[in-house]
Amino acid sequence: MLTNSFSFFRFCITILCLVLAGHGASAQELHNSLEQQYKKYKPGSTQRMMITGKYAQALFFNKQEDKAFVILNENIAYAKKVTDGKYAAYLYIIAAINYRLLDQVKAYENASRLAQLYEAKTKDQETKGYVAYGLGWIRARNSKDAEAVRYFLKALSFYEKAPYSESLNTRKASVYRELNSIYADWNEYELQEKYSKLSLEISLQQNDPMNLFDAYMAMGYMYEKRYESTSNKAFVHQAESYYIKAVDTYNANKARMPIPSNLSFVAINLANLYLNYFPESYKDKVLYYANLAKSHGAETGNHDHVASANGLLAEIALQNGDQEAAKRYLLTALAESEYDKVADPNIKLSIFENLSQLFQNENNFKEAIFYQKAYLETFKQIYDQKNTALGKKLEVQYEREKQKQQLLRLQLASEKQEQRLKEMSWQSLQQVQKLENLELLKENQFRKLELTEIENSKKAQELRLSQLESFNRKREIDLYKDRMDYKEKINTFYVGLTASVSLLLILLLYAYFQRAKGIKQKEKLHLLEMEKVKQDSKISNLTVMLEGQEQERGRIARDLHDGLGSLLSGTKMNLFLLKDTSNDQHQPQIERSMEQIDIAVDELRRVAHNLMPDLLLNYGLQETLMEYVSRMTTPELDVDVQFLHYSNQLPLESQLLVYRIVQELVNNAVKHAGAEQIIIQFIENESDYAIIVEDDGKGFDTTLLNNSHSAGFHNIRSRVEFLKGAMHIESQINIGTSIEIKFPK
Repeated sequence: MLTNSFSFFRFCITILCLVLAGHGASAQELHNSLEQQYKKYKPGSTQRMMITGKYAQALFFNKQEDKAFVILNENIAYAKKVTDGKYAAYLYIIAAINYRLLDQVKAYENASRLAQLYEAKTKDQETKGYVAYGLGWIRARNSKDAEAVRYFLKALSFYEKAPYSESLNTRKASVYRELNSIYADWNEYELQEKYSKLSLEISLQQNDPMNLFDAYMAMGYMYEKRYESTSNKAFVHQAESYYIKAVDTYNANKARMPIPSNLSFVAINLANLYLNYFPESYKDKVLYYANLAKSHGAETGNHDHVASANGLLAEIALQNGDQEAAKRYLLTALAESEYDKVADPNIKLSIFENLSQLFQNENNFKEAIFYQKAYLETFKQIYDQKNTALGKKLEVQYEREKQKQQLLRLQLASEKQEQRLKEMSWQSLQQVQKLENLELLKENQFRKLELTEIENSKKAQELRLSQLESFNRKREIDLYKDRMDYKEKINTFYVGLTASVSLLLILLLYAYFQRAKGIKQKEKLHLLEMEKVKQDSKISNLTVMLEGQEQERGRIARDLHDGLGSLLSGTKMNLFLLKDTSNDQHQPQIERSMEQIDIAVDELRRVAHNLMPDLLLNYGLQETLMEYVSRMTTPELDVDVQFLHYSNQLPLESQLLVYRIVQELVNNAVKHAGAEQIIIQFIENESDYAIIVEDDGKGFDTTLLNNSHSAGFHNIRSRVEFLKGAMHIESQINIGTSIEIKFPK
């Protein structure tokens, strides 16, 4: 008889938290509603950026992942231009969650890093909390529960400081459900009960059916776990009550439930509850909810639900004494679990164990041994997974040792079971063999009687032929020995000849390849030397050119300042003297001329400063660029510069080159792109420096740069090459341009 091993068919509860702020419609209705709202707002508006997160998630859960990421990236480009980083942080963390659902590790790690970077640029507490929630959500899916709890508690601290909004309570409830799930795994019943009740309280206030369903499921599971640890009947009845409330909530709000599989989910939990913890009189309820989970799971494509339901039906069939039906249910459950991309190993474990027992009862030892081995391999897999997770938690060392002992006992029991099955199979084979031997012995005796007469008549003839056969056999042996000696000599000759020719060919080929290799190495060294000479020549030319440019700039700046500046100052002085001696009729013209001379002097100083910034020589790159940005900023143009981790260790020659590069890029953005906002970033990393210049201008086709004869870009490339750096340009028409330059320390 089978034991209660089907308890493994329990479909363990996991709280599914959609990242959307609400669940106000069915999946398709929600998608259509959000699409209409998204199209209603203007591109780049804050309203569109905020609705983008919900719309992208709706697309993602409607299996339109590519469109979701296109919309996210498009709005992230707008969000990055906003001074407040909350929009970019919000969209980046949603992108990170979506990438994690697709298991794209590098993508979600990069999106998480950018979300944290922009979160630091905002004071919005709710956005900070949402970023912390997303980081915790990702770590919970990566089995880093301790880190996840820290981020979830951090999110709650931000939410407590945030002003009230329509989405705040929903986001709090999502954190409560995540903490409830983790504390359930840790058997921390008091904390699990605390966050389950907080989630239920918010769901009742909002009257949101999806959140209310999740809250009822969490409460039911919490009381079921309490019953397993205490055997208090009151807890199991409370679990039943909350599960039934979840079913009623689903049935009353079918049109507003975005996840149809929730019905089969709660049906499996109820069927398990009635089967394991209620009297046998509840068998009809077990059958009802198991069949409901089976049919509804098949409709929604949830194969793990269908597998669990078939396992429950198999146990009912066994209780009714119908082993054939039980076997059919088990094989169907196994097929469904194999079809599922992320199969629950606990379900497979129970299937293999019970199939092995069923086939053993039928004396089908071959199949019994097969499923017994599959059971042991699956148990090892589950143990290894649990062992890896438990290794991260010092407080469960005792449990890990106990499971090791359990594994050893199970391995021993399995080996004994397998040995017993083999012995029984061997005994069965021996009995079959004995029957076959008896039949064969009987047939042989009958044939012996028939052959006895024939043998008697042949004996005389055999005696005569034996002498002739002996003579012929001796002759054949002598001939065979002669042939073998001859073949051995021939083979020895051919082997020696083949070995000599092969050795000669190997030596010739080795000499040929060595000579060819030497020639190639010499050619390669020659090419490397030529390339080095070219590079050295190019660097020397660039050095001379840049030094000449800077010297000429300095000379022009001094000539303008000392020559033309002195001339304009003298002219102004003469006009001032003329003003005192002239009549009133010429006073307005003289004053206008003096004002124009002041304007010319200011323009002369600006040109001279751009040609040779003295501020760079005296105070360094950071102060010079800050002063340059302040001069370039006007009511029509917003220019901002940011220095990240800059230690002011860059050599003066490199500082001057960086200043010229930034100056040329800003001039290009103002002159050619018609930009209204320009952001300059200078970042010092461990091994290199990075210059990033972004503008919101009209953009251009980057493929045209290769054929362009622009002196500005030629000067920029020359300076980047002198710094031994690389330049990367991204530009979109009517959106803007981003230029990133990296050069080593």
